[in-house]
Amino acid sequence: MLDQLLDLSPYVSIDTLILLPVLVALEAVLSADNAIALAAIAQGLPSEEMQRKSLNAGLVIAFVLRVLLIVSATWVLKFWPFEVAGAMYLLWLVFQYFSSNNDEDGAHHGPRFASLWQAIPVIAFTDLAFSLDSVTTAIALSDDIWLIILGGLIGILALRFMAGLFIRWLDVFTHLEDAGFVTVGLVGMRLLVRVINPGWVPPDWAMVALITAIFIWGFSKRNPEAEDSEGSDAAAESTVTDPDATPDAAPHATLTGVGAGSAEPAEEESEPSSVGPS
Repeated sequence: MLDQLLDLSPYVSIDTLILLPVLVALEAVLSADNAIALAAIAQGLPSEEMQRKSLNAGLVIAFVLRVLLIVSATWVLKFWPFEVAGAMYLLWLVFQYFSSNNDEDGAHHGPRFASLWQAIPVIAFTDLAFSLDSVTTAIALSDDIWLIILGGLIGILALRFMAGLFIRWLDVFTHLEDAGFVTVGLVGMRLLVRVINPGWVPPDWAMVALITAIFIWGFSKRNPEAEDSEGSDAAAESTVTDPDATPDAAPHATLTGVGAGSAEPAEEESEPSSVGPS
């Protein structure tokens, strides 16, 4: 057994050095739209702690589902109703988002949840639907299951990091959430087109270019409220950290007050001396 491992090691190391960075880069690029969708879902919880817990638990379940998908990929990818179900789920999320009631500022918003356990399954199954696209691309690059699983694990870690960033950015950039759900719709349509006719599926570079253009639009406009809050925070910090703002003014006023108060008694004392003995 050891001899067999030693015989395989040169080939494994070469494959790993070549394919693993490619798979990791592929997971990172394809996870951008996934991350913003998961961030919008997690933002439906009322507190930051619940959002963080939902992402952690949901992505742990999502990784288990990814492993099961990779192991059974040869059967799942031939079972076209599974891809149709994933595509319809993603398109349903997009329809639910754009048909939701607008906020007071006229913006759409993602789903809202009352408890943690309502959000976790939505996060897990949303990532599974996205995985139908990324796993198919990964299997086309390599047939080594362990290598694809390792790339999927690194992709989940990158997805968790990016989702945490997007939760903060959703409050800063006006069009970012809309851009994220537009890309979700693109992935759903891509899955449907693959079922109808795989030859109609656009190449990966075209999808990456289109998603990049959509995200550029998403980051094109900042929320005015976010700019005002940043400006007020900066002003508050400058007021606190400026040592010349209040200390000099207070002693100066005190000295002026003392001088004015001491002048009046001097005049009052001088008046009796002038009326004195005559």
